[in-house]
Amino acid sequence: MMVRSLVIFLFAAGMACAQDVTLSDAQALAIGRRIWKNECAGTVSGLTSWNRGEEFASLGIGHFIWYPAGNRGPFEESFPALVAALEAGGVPVPGWLRGPCPWKMRAEFMADLDSPRVKQLRALLAGSVALQARFCAHRLERALPKMLAVAPAGEREGIRANFYRVAAQPLGMYALIDYVNFKGEGTSPTERYTGQGWGLLQVLAAMGEGPALPAFSKAADQVLTRRVENSPKARNEAKWLPGWRNRVASYAAH
Repeated sequence: MMVRSLVIFLFAAGMACAQDVTLSDAQALAIGRRIWKNECAGTVSGLTSWNRGEEFASLGIGHFIWYPAGNRGPFEESFPALVAALEAGGVPVPGWLRGPCPWKMRAEFMADLDSPRVKQLRALLAGSVALQARFCAHRLERALPKMLAVAPAGEREGIRANFYRVAAQPLGMYALIDYVNFKGEGTSPTERYTGQGWGLLQVLAAMGEGPALPAFSKAADQVLTRRVENSPKARNEAKWLPGWRNRVASYAAH
């Protein structure tokens, strides 16, 4: 059953602080494959991407962000932490992955797609799906305390209750893990358009009554639609919305 042990851990710990979570290989691989399908259509080539109009490479099953040296944007960089987690898990990592992104812009990256180092990177990422899923799960483990710390006092109990409503469902941990790695915790002040965020915090706060997973999926759709409406026109984020909606619809699928 999907990450039952992680659900039990979360309830027992009360999410008071971050602690290690152990997933079986089968559990981690099942979640990792779902995230891989959502983010990269389950393709090996999709593990190494750089979207038009973005200032960073998107790598791995969760399209973890990697910025070039001297280039930082509003979105949280996550690929260097993944590299450290893979090394800690015993995966041999090429030295060139320990620094900033070696490609300075998308054009350089696209010209290098068939190079030995990109093929090496794809092989590394395709062979470490379970470890990447554990990395994603640990991010979720740390998310609730961060969210509650910045949420308005009057909303905290509802956010906490909605988190556990979703977590208790058979596909609940997949939904939470996938979304927090897809659009973040929603706690960073730089991840806002017109003052409104789009992370897990905002989705949990927007959830209505009724069955947990349909409510979570509907709230995620609403939050992402609002993000696109608020986004700078130059980013043309409307082109991504159909895919985002398909992704969050999978949270309520049987």
